[in-house]
Amino acid sequence: MKTDIQIAREANMVHIKEVAAKLNISEDDLELYGKHKAKLTDELWDKVKDNQDGKLVLVTAINPTPAGEGKTTTTVGLGQAMGQLGKKAIIALREPSLGPCMGIKGGAAGGGYAQVVPMEDINLHFTGDIHAVSIANNLLSAMIDNHLQQGNTCGLDPRQITWKRVVDMNDRALRQIVVGLGGRTQGVPREDGFMISVASEVMAILCLAKDLEDLKKRLGDIIIGYTYDGKPVTARDIKAEGAMTVLLKDALKPNIVQTLENTPCLMHGGPFANIAHGCNSVRATNTALKLADIVITEAGFGADLGAEKFLDIKCRKAGLKPDAIVLVATVRALKYNGGIKKDMLSEENVEAVERGFVNLEAHIDNLHKFGVPVVVTLNEFPTDTDAEVAFVKEKCEALGCEFAVSRVWAEGGKGGIELAEKVVATLENKPSNFQFIYDDEASIQDKINAVAKEIYGAEGVNILPAAMKQIKRLEELGLDRLPICIAKTQYSLSDNPKLLGRPKGFEISVREVKVSAGAGFIVIITGNVMTMPGLPKRPAAEQIDINDEGQVIGLF
Repeated sequence: MKTDIQIAREANMVHIKEVAAKLNISEDDLELYGKHKAKLTDELWDKVKDNQDGKLVLVTAINPTPAGEGKTTTTVGLGQAMGQLGKKAIIALREPSLGPCMGIKGGAAGGGYAQVVPMEDINLHFTGDIHAVSIANNLLSAMIDNHLQQGNTCGLDPRQITWKRVVDMNDRALRQIVVGLGGRTQGVPREDGFMISVASEVMAILCLAKDLEDLKKRLGDIIIGYTYDGKPVTARDIKAEGAMTVLLKDALKPNIVQTLENTPCLMHGGPFANIAHGCNSVRATNTALKLADIVITEAGFGADLGAEKFLDIKCRKAGLKPDAIVLVATVRALKYNGGIKKDMLSEENVEAVERGFVNLEAHIDNLHKFGVPVVVTLNEFPTDTDAEVAFVKEKCEALGCEFAVSRVWAEGGKGGIELAEKVVATLENKPSNFQFIYDDEASIQDKINAVAKEIYGAEGVNILPAAMKQIKRLEELGLDRLPICIAKTQYSLSDNPKLLGRPKGFEISVREVKVSAGAGFIVIITGNVMTMPGLPKRPAAEQIDINDEGQVIGLF
């Protein structure tokens, strides 16, 4: 079997102008980045904003395992299949971060014959959006330290600065640092640290901002720290929001690319779902809804993280109402959740599938709580057996879900027609009665409890003293009515990555609570989740190279 990059390199890409023309987008509404990438102009939105919205389909998955699930591959393949059915469809995805590309995951634009291209560009620097986020974030950091150096007229307490620097790379050595060393001319010494760029509040703001004016306001609302007497200091207070907006003005425009089958794809924004809100931009999604009859988007990691945040944060902020949800699983991943080791997953084991099905069942139950119809799909592997697939199909249909096997990795859009037909039937016959898991007016603790108990299945929540103190501060500042964004391991429904399946009797431990006032949500940090990942023992970067013809090799 050819590698993803080999398949992508052989793709019959058409000029991005031809892809855009399928959506009635003229060349005047494109800002070209070569032949196969473009940004959509601000003027395009003014032309389409009064169009009727299409149907919105969210693709999510069970908790990720080493066995693989293929959520993005399924999203891309479903979009291609819709095209084969003659549907006017758009895919809306996040942009990959360089950190995971060079770390564990490799590329993140789908796989096999269900990919978004140009794959190399997308996985490396693309149109520079994440770099723009990084530099805007770090401009604010530089202005904070300069403010301290130049007299600190805001009275900012160096010990209470909450803003961190970022870099789009997995670099554990930067998690905790000290800046300003070397004497008076080098700045004010203080503790600092780095996060990965996609965890930055700037990324969240970019993905939630409606327009340039909204972007600037949100950037100004960022709380960078507190004064000696506990009052918040914002980016606006140190006059940083204007320059930050300038750095992000082009990054705010959605990118358009294509699949291997030339299906349009808006790829824009890239927050992680385990440490951020895990959704592509509101601007891209809203634009897609005005351009197509069916919009297929995804949210990061498992449904306990990405889908919950898509539904409780993005939909709440943007006024979106999903019409259907596709939940992706694999037989291999279910067996892994059933206690089978990775090297034994190719052997038929219906009993293990049955034991591991509880993870899939939990996500089905959770998504039904939001009132949205669910279609379950098994992303097929060659080792799947008829008995294993039949068991999953019977169980899913008994839980009220449509079911389809997806073969898009091996067959492209053709392999997703069964799934596409089930999704279309669901859109036509099953109404969505979308609702949130918690109300805006609930307290921070009640919101945490709602997600922990209703979505994770926790018995309770243990809020550590430091986190409780932070909650009290937010209540005093009147910031406690914002939605919550829980940072949690992606590997388990709990905050312990080793608890697979559908764990019971556990507590969620909250160790830190901080506000992203510009983004408009409260970040709840649980367990040992890190906002700056580290590289594995053998990072993917070791395999990535360039050959004598100037072609990138080793990128998955």
